[in-house]
Amino acid sequence: MSEPLRGVIVCHGGLARALMDATAQISGVSDALTPVSNSGCDRGDLEARVAAAVGTGPTVVFVDMASGSCLFAVLRRLRERPNVRVVTGVNLAMLLDFVFHRDLSPDEAATRAVEIGEKAIQVSA
Repeated sequence: MSEPLRGVIVCHGGLARALMDATAQISGVSDALTPVSNSGCDRGDLEARVAAAVGTGPTVVFVDMASGSCLFAVLRRLRERPNVRVVTGVNLAMLLDFVFHRDLSPDEAATRAVEIGEKAIQVSA
């Protein structure tokens, strides 16, 4: 059996842990996501945190913003990794879907996450 797809959430402040906790509370799945925060570290430390969280297996990395220190650390460390995909603009809907579709490839899971995440963004009356 192949290694299940991992999810790593990289965000500013405490957002990554909050998203992970909310996903686990709603889904009941507590072993699919790892949070990484940029709090209290410099660029090198953040890159090391990201690399340690991702490890060597297939991973989708969810980042809060499409720019900034979190994304730059992810891209600097993981750009050349064929089994890692990066999704920016993380939201709860995409994480909830992700934890139930860890049998997908990183490419498929990242594409699905974007589709689910976009559908969850709406204007309500």
